[in-house]
Amino acid sequence: MTHEDRGHYAAKHEPGRRVPDELAEKIRSRCKNGELPCMVAFEIAEEENLPPLEVGAAADLMEIPIVKCRLGLYGYKPDKKIVKPAPEVDPALESAIRESLVDGRLPCAAAWAFADKFGIGKMDVSAACETLGIKIRPCQLGSF
Repeated sequence: MTHEDRGHYAAKHEPGRRVPDELAEKIRSRCKNGELPCMVAFEIAEEENLPPLEVGAAADLMEIPIVKCRLGLYGYKPDKKIVKPAPEVDPALESAIRESLVDGRLPCAAAWAFADKFGIGKMDVSAACETLGIKIRPCQLGSF
Protein backbone atom coordinates (compact mmCIF):
# COMPACT_ATOMS: atom_id res chain seq x y z
CA MET A 1 0.00 0.00 0.00
CA THR A 2 1.10 3.54 -0.59
CA HIS A 3 1.38 6.51 1.73
CA GLU A 4 -2.07 7.57 0.53
CA ASP A 5 -3.40 4.36 2.10
CA ARG A 6 -1.93 5.18 5.52
CA GLY A 7 -4.68 4.82 8.07
CA HIS A 8 -6.74 2.58 5.79
CA TYR A 9 -4.76 -0.67 5.91
CA ALA A 10 -7.68 -2.61 7.40
CA ALA A 11 -9.59 -2.10 4.15
CA LYS A 12 -7.39 -4.82 2.61
CA HIS A 13 -9.12 -7.41 4.81
CA GLU A 14 -12.61 -8.78 5.19
CA PRO A 15 -14.94 -6.71 7.38
CA GLY A 16 -15.35 -7.94 10.92
CA ARG A 17 -11.97 -9.65 11.13
CA ARG A 18 -10.49 -9.18 14.60
CA VAL A 19 -7.01 -9.35 16.11
CA PRO A 20 -6.64 -11.56 19.19
CA ASP A 21 -5.97 -9.38 22.25
CA GLU A 22 -2.67 -11.10 23.09
CA LEU A 23 -1.31 -10.57 19.58
CA ALA A 24 -2.52 -6.97 19.51
CA GLU A 25 -0.76 -6.23 22.79
CA LYS A 26 2.47 -7.86 21.61
CA ILE A 27 2.41 -5.81 18.39
CA ARG A 28 1.66 -2.56 20.22
CA SER A 29 4.44 -3.20 22.74
CA ARG A 30 7.00 -3.78 19.98
CA CYS A 31 6.11 -0.79 17.78
CA LYS A 32 8.58 2.02 17.39
CA ASN A 33 7.07 5.46 16.82
CA GLY A 34 3.73 3.84 15.94
CA GLU A 35 5.32 1.64 13.27
CA LEU A 36 6.23 -2.04 13.18
CA PRO A 37 9.60 -2.85 11.60
CA CYS A 38 9.58 -5.84 9.24
CA MET A 39 12.20 -7.64 11.33
CA VAL A 40 10.11 -7.24 14.48
CA ALA A 41 7.00 -8.53 12.70
CA PHE A 42 8.92 -11.69 11.79
CA GLU A 43 10.19 -12.03 15.36
CA ILE A 44 6.61 -11.84 16.65
CA ALA A 45 5.48 -14.43 14.09
CA GLU A 46 8.20 -16.79 15.28
CA GLU A 47 7.53 -16.17 18.98
CA GLU A 48 3.79 -16.72 18.51
CA ASN A 49 4.22 -19.61 16.06
CA LEU A 50 2.16 -17.77 13.46
CA PRO A 51 2.63 -17.33 9.73
CA PRO A 52 4.15 -13.89 9.00
CA LEU A 53 1.06 -13.07 6.93
CA GLU A 54 -1.06 -13.26 10.11
CA VAL A 55 1.12 -10.73 11.90
CA GLY A 56 1.03 -8.47 8.85
CA ALA A 57 -2.76 -8.72 8.71
CA ALA A 58 -3.00 -7.95 12.42
CA ALA A 59 -0.86 -4.83 11.95
CA ASP A 60 -3.09 -3.79 9.04
CA LEU A 61 -6.24 -4.26 11.10
CA MET A 62 -4.67 -2.18 13.86
CA GLU A 63 -3.73 0.50 11.27
CA ILE A 64 -0.05 0.12 12.17
CA PRO A 65 2.27 0.56 9.20
CA ILE A 66 5.01 -2.00 8.64
CA VAL A 67 8.33 -0.29 7.90
CA LYS A 68 11.95 -1.03 7.09
CA CYS A 69 11.42 -3.93 4.71
CA ARG A 70 14.39 -6.27 4.99
CA LEU A 71 14.64 -6.27 1.20
CA GLY A 72 14.88 -2.47 1.23
CA LEU A 73 11.71 -2.08 -0.82
CA TYR A 74 9.55 0.12 1.43
CA GLY A 75 9.23 1.88 4.75
CA TYR A 76 12.35 4.05 4.82
CA LYS A 77 12.52 7.80 5.14
CA PRO A 78 12.74 10.00 3.20
CA ASP A 79 12.85 7.96 -0.02
CA LYS A 80 10.68 4.99 1.05
CA LYS A 81 12.84 2.50 -0.88
CA ILE A 82 16.56 2.17 -0.16
CA VAL A 83 17.61 -0.74 -2.38
CA LYS A 84 19.71 0.23 -5.39
CA PRO A 85 20.43 -1.84 -8.50
CA ALA A 86 23.40 -4.18 -8.20
CA PRO A 87 26.40 -3.31 -10.38
CA GLU A 88 26.35 -6.90 -11.65
CA VAL A 89 24.38 -10.07 -10.98
CA ASP A 90 25.90 -13.50 -10.44
CA PRO A 91 24.68 -15.66 -13.35
CA ALA A 92 23.72 -18.49 -10.96
CA LEU A 93 21.61 -16.09 -8.89
CA GLU A 94 20.01 -14.65 -12.02
CA SER A 95 19.14 -18.14 -13.23
CA ALA A 96 17.66 -19.09 -9.85
CA ILE A 97 15.61 -15.90 -9.74
CA ARG A 98 14.27 -16.32 -13.28
CA GLU A 99 13.35 -19.97 -12.62
CA SER A 100 11.37 -18.96 -9.54
CA LEU A 101 9.22 -16.22 -11.04
CA VAL A 102 5.49 -16.43 -10.49
CA ASP A 103 3.55 -14.32 -12.97
CA GLY A 104 6.78 -12.49 -13.77
CA ARG A 105 7.53 -11.62 -10.14
CA LEU A 106 9.78 -13.12 -7.47
CA PRO A 107 7.98 -13.95 -4.22
CA CYS A 108 9.53 -12.33 -1.16
CA ALA A 109 9.94 -15.78 0.46
CA ALA A 110 12.00 -16.92 -2.54
CA ALA A 111 14.19 -13.82 -2.28
CA TRP A 112 14.88 -14.65 1.37
CA ALA A 113 15.63 -18.26 0.46
CA PHE A 114 18.12 -17.17 -2.21
CA ALA A 115 19.90 -14.95 0.29
CA ASP A 116 20.47 -18.01 2.47
CA LYS A 117 21.31 -20.32 -0.43
CA PHE A 118 23.86 -17.94 -1.96
CA GLY A 119 25.22 -16.68 1.36
CA ILE A 120 24.36 -13.05 0.60
CA GLY A 121 22.21 -10.40 2.22
CA LYS A 122 18.50 -10.17 1.55
CA MET A 123 19.00 -6.71 0.12
CA ASP A 124 21.61 -8.14 -2.28
CA VAL A 125 18.89 -10.32 -3.77
CA SER A 126 16.52 -7.37 -4.14
CA ALA A 127 19.38 -5.34 -5.66
CA ALA A 128 19.85 -8.11 -8.23
CA CYS A 129 16.12 -7.97 -8.99
CA GLU A 130 16.35 -4.19 -9.44
CA THR A 131 19.13 -4.70 -11.99
CA LEU A 132 17.14 -7.42 -13.78
CA GLY A 133 13.94 -5.34 -13.81
CA ILE A 134 12.10 -7.95 -11.73
CA LYS A 135 9.55 -6.94 -9.11
CA ILE A 136 9.40 -8.79 -5.79
CA ARG A 137 5.86 -9.72 -4.84
CA PRO A 138 4.01 -10.91 -2.80
CA CYS A 139 5.39 -9.80 0.54
CA GLN A 140 5.37 -12.43 3.28
CA LEU A 141 3.68 -9.90 5.58
CA GLY A 142 1.12 -8.86 2.97
CA SER A 143 2.47 -5.32 2.72
CA PHE A 144 2.76 -5.48 -1.08
